[in-house]
Amino acid sequence: MRHVHLKVGFWQDISVIPLKIRQTSSGVHLFDRRTGLNILLEPKSTGLRAPSLAPRQISVALSNACDLRCSYCYAPKTSGRLRLDDVVGWLADLDQAGCLGVGFGGGEPTLLRDFPHLCQRLAAETQLAITFTTHGHHLDAALCSRLQDTVHFVRISMDGVGETYERLRGRSFSALLDRLADVRTLAPFGINYVVNDDTIGELDAAVAVAVDAGAREFLLLPEQPTSARSGIDSETMASLHAWVNAYQGSLALTVSAAAADGLPVTAPLPREEPLEAYAHIDANGTLKRSSYDDSGVAIGDGTIMQALAALREMSEGTA
Repeated sequence: MRHVHLKVGFWQDISVIPLKIRQTSSGVHLFDRRTGLNILLEPKSTGLRAPSLAPRQISVALSNACDLRCSYCYAPKTSGRLRLDDVVGWLADLDQAGCLGVGFGGGEPTLLRDFPHLCQRLAAETQLAITFTTHGHHLDAALCSRLQDTVHFVRISMDGVGETYERLRGRSFSALLDRLADVRTLAPFGINYVVNDDTIGELDAAVAVAVDAGAREFLLLPEQPTSARSGIDSETMASLHAWVNAYQGSLALTVSAAAADGLPVTAPLPREEPLEAYAHIDANGTLKRSSYDDSGVAIGDGTIMQALAALREMSEGTA
């Protein structure tokens, strides 16, 4: 691990902060997974080499299994589960090639008995920032304790509040709020909020709940089309635009880039190509440009870097 010496305050001693160094087309990216600190050094001041081969972020669907049945969920309903040793090997290679973080999802990752062990291994054996997306109902004090010091950010799915949440997700809203109190002891967290005609009217209430619970950000996810549903309608999307434009709250808003449809999305690195920024591994071991894609490259018996090279070639052929 390389280290960069930073003076963090006139009144403080010089601290040594371990920063991961990633070459990008925008400059040299320095990242601290413990604090989320990001520093970008412009190319003219760095003698920039070729960009890192791995995407900045990778998401991994560990399985397709979930104990909720949300009607608007876009995750595949077919069986699929990754071998955790394969996951560790792929992520170790991506870590060495410059990847900064992994986000686990599915399916519901907390259903996997070995999930805490996976996070512990990755925290010890890689420099990756570890995050996961969950409905939150299994994150009691015991599980949070097992994940302590291995996870850097948690994303909690919460669509609507009160009776709306309970109708859509089939779980107690008060129980979710109890789990959020435990999550606060684990790591910083954010709220993922699917926006559709059921949930659009409760955005203000949901943000208020997130603020009270101690969330760091609020991620807007306009509903995506599935085989059973058409996704967010134009009228609801227009209402979402109006709400975002009028928003003056203190909680940071973010928007899913794949579903923004004209909403403001901040590009952290403006010159970043799509596969330089992000890629996804589904629960059958297929590498894709995003979790919404139908096709990709099976990793199979090859390496993750070989699959990434093949995906780049395929993407360039369809660009």
